[in-house]
Amino acid sequence: MTVLDSRLPEEGSDVLLTERGVSIAPVDDPGEGRGPSWLDDWLAANAGEVVAWRRHIHAHPELSRKEHRTTAMIEQILRSVGLKPRLMPGGTGLVCDIGSGPRCVALRADIDALPLTESTGLPHSSTVEGASHACGHDAHTAVLLGAALALASATELPGRVRLVFQPAEEVMPGGALDVLAAGGLDGVERIFGLHCDPRLEVGRLGTRIGAITSASDMLELRLTSPGGHTSRPHLTADLVHALGTVITGLPGLLSRRVDPRSGTVLVWGAVHAGEAPNAVPQDGVLRGTLRTGDRDIWAELEPLIKELVGALLAPTGVGFDLHHRRGVPPVVNDRESTVLLRAGIEAALGEDALAGTEQSSGGEDFGWYLEHVPGSFARLGVWDGVGKQRDLHQPTFDLDERALMVGVRVMVHTALAALA
Repeated sequence: MTVLDSRLPEEGSDVLLTERGVSIAPVDDPGEGRGPSWLDDWLAANAGEVVAWRRHIHAHPELSRKEHRTTAMIEQILRSVGLKPRLMPGGTGLVCDIGSGPRCVALRADIDALPLTESTGLPHSSTVEGASHACGHDAHTAVLLGAALALASATELPGRVRLVFQPAEEVMPGGALDVLAAGGLDGVERIFGLHCDPRLEVGRLGTRIGAITSASDMLELRLTSPGGHTSRPHLTADLVHALGTVITGLPGLLSRRVDPRSGTVLVWGAVHAGEAPNAVPQDGVLRGTLRTGDRDIWAELEPLIKELVGALLAPTGVGFDLHHRRGVPPVVNDRESTVLLRAGIEAALGEDALAGTEQSSGGEDFGWYLEHVPGSFARLGVWDGVGKQRDLHQPTFDLDERALMVGVRVMVHTALAALA
């Protein structure tokens, strides 16, 4: 097991002390001079620290619900400035309040890595075989840590800011449900979050009112048949033919039963049945993902899918057992919260930083928070504007670290705007 280096950067340091001796070049702050003086002062003194935290976490990724070292690092940094984080009951992830007063807004970052081997070749690349931060959660965590310490440096805040360092975003059921079960959003008025976007240039953020991600469910369909010889298919139930009927028929029927504007799509990812070419198999399995961008349609899909599968298989004589595993709801950004987020972006970086963004068919468990409180989720540009755009969830994913300072500024300004 790779142990996370417990030596954190010293105050004012621009070097991350790991076994690799990773050095950090000066990092430009694209928003320098915009905002309260305490924020400018903090970033001027600590930009190198933020980069160091990100590289340390990046080099030592931990998978969902195993983020013990990462959680310990976050806790140590927060306590170093007098904050009092509260560990989640599962042992990974934590929440922490800054400021005082009855009003409270939340800022969230996810802290887990993906089960994917990195191939960037960077000096601070993953030291853990089969795990990497290929989705940018290391950046999300460093940004929220930076925002936390910057907010803690303020003489006074207009209310409370709750930091949510969430574990297990990359699995279902995700860590957002753990946070909610532990009362992590109790007393919170609104919640905000950012996610790396390699299609947007550093210094720009994509916002959207309404759905910005999609619901994502998993389907597993198991078929059964008496089996038999392929020379006498009329004496049995042809399971492979039935599988083909569902593979092609279910997506087509679904497209005629739901609003095509909803972005509802079913894609199969795995199918298996039998081994012998001259035998009708007795069982088979079909697995896929079902996605939709419409919250109301998502609530209706489970009984609809079961109805359509039954109708398709009824003439075949093949039995079936359908396991429909609901995943995450769409992230549906509240209008007022998005207006506040845009105000935070503009205050942090100027009007030119605002960008629109399309709805993604990917899932994000931030949607569970928005089932309980209003909020908004934005996309943080991490592309340097010159090189290749390296997509998320790929072994080659990397980001321009200037985006970290952008994220800190936006998080701070958004919290202030929401509390104003």
